Amino acid sequence: MTSRADHPQAGFTLIEALAAMALMGLLVSALAAIASHWLPNWNRGLNRIQRSESVSVALDRISADIAASEFIRPDGQTRSVLFDGSETSVTFVRISLGPRGGRGLDLVRVAEAGEGDGAVVTRKRVAFAPGRSSDHAFVDPVVLLQSPYRVSFAYTGADRSWTSSWRNAETLPVAVRVTVRNAADPTAPSISRIAVIHVSAPADSVCRPADSGCERSALAAGATVGRAAARAEP
Repeated sequence: MTSRADHPQAGFTLIEALAAMALMGLLVSALAAIASHWLPNWNRGLNRIQRSESVSVALDRISADIAASEFIRPDGQTRSVLFDGSETSVTFVRISLGPRGGRGLDLVRVAEAGEGDGAVVTRKRVAFAPGRSSDHAFVDPVVLLQSPYRVSFAYTGADRSWTSSWRNAETLPVAVRVTVRNAADPTAPSISRIAVIHVSAPADSVCRPADSGCERSALAAGATVGRAAARAEP
């Protein structure tokens, strides 16, 4: 009887097994070399996409907030509208969001905080009430952007002339330009978005004789009229 070990098809010899293992090792090494060159580029591309999306979402949120600014005065004795804008921050009143939406007003502040690698752009809010002290304790901070991204604001009125601040004015700006830049890469292009404010007149939609800041022509042209004063909670 012929033994199984003497059959030519009995199985792999030791040399064949070693050759197969060597080929498998070469294949794995080649795949590892390819992955070592491809994965970093893939990760960098993915990170760029994620950063671009985060910047776009932040711009959408900031622009939507600013566009919803309401024509509100702090009290009956103050002629200036409650809107305070600088190059690195903006504070304004808008209708409340979330579960309380439509029932009251929020004083919203979007501003940079911190320095260097710890710099962030945050959105904070506090319930608005007429006549309240100017020292507002803002709550519910939401981080919109993180380092290395920085934000800046510019404002324009009916004259379409851009300025870096809007304070103690009797009217709201017509539009606010929001610009995000990469502070770590000066060669990277900045991304800007213009938020056009929907409200252009007080909530009563009537130009009182003593109210020089009320533009009759804008009202006659059908400009959107603020309605938030009637919704303010005590």
